[in-house]
Amino acid sequence: MKLLAISLFTACLIGGCARPGVVPGPAGELHIDDGGAGGIPVLFVHSFAGNTTHWNAQLEHLRKSRRAIAMDLRGHGRSAPPTNNDYSVDALAEDIGAVADRLGLKRFVLVGHSMGGAASLAYAARNPDRVAGLVLAGAPGKLPPEQAEKIMHSLESDYDRTMQAYWDQLLTDARPPVRAQVTSEKGSLSPGTSIRIIRSLFRHDPLPALNRYRGPKLAIVPAKGDAPHDLHVLVPQLPARRIADTSHWFHMDKPEEFNRLLDEFLAAIR
Repeated sequence: MKLLAISLFTACLIGGCARPGVVPGPAGELHIDDGGAGGIPVLFVHSFAGNTTHWNAQLEHLRKSRRAIAMDLRGHGRSAPPTNNDYSVDALAEDIGAVADRLGLKRFVLVGHSMGGAASLAYAARNPDRVAGLVLAGAPGKLPPEQAEKIMHSLESDYDRTMQAYWDQLLTDARPPVRAQVTSEKGSLSPGTSIRIIRSLFRHDPLPALNRYRGPKLAIVPAKGDAPHDLHVLVPQLPARRIADTSHWFHMDKPEEFNRLLDEFLAAIR
């Protein structure tokens, strides 16, 4: 813990920490949950409408032997909404970079869930020497433009009904506590912000970034079905492990199984 305190103090001298648990981002303050010591640090990045608490089980598990950090992306959790109103995948990747820089993470493992996976992949492709390993948990692939446009039209014409169907689908097989938490958080983003984020995800193509990042990587995916546009289907050589009988938030539904897969991946990182 003493080494961690020194690291945080040094990072704040360099980057200017505003207060404990907060670092300055490129478009507003970013909230972090930082703790533990030893090993290669692991940085966790949440999904759409999520926050650092989605990773509580992973943080508790890893901090027994290494430093583990979770962050709130711009406009999520306790992080400030962006002053420039930019929610593009590249902008979210800049948030990751700001946290890594301010905390002095010279080399670390990135774990991103869903939207956070897209941002993590974008960051890793630009900074391959800093990312020791990349775990993509339910990260989006590339939806065909005509299908994406149809969804955007539905969102813009009937936001409430379209989003409710979206949440209902993703929450299928969720444990009651997970369903309750995600349901309570889903309204944390305004319709305008939600549409802006979803449009940016549809426009983003993750495949070039996946090809550029040559470091160790792993996709963790739910066991039910493989859509043609899923990342591990589009790129068959991407190592993938499955977790059955869960919602989209499988790291919350079955944390012990997710942690076991994470441990196996981290054990091979040098």
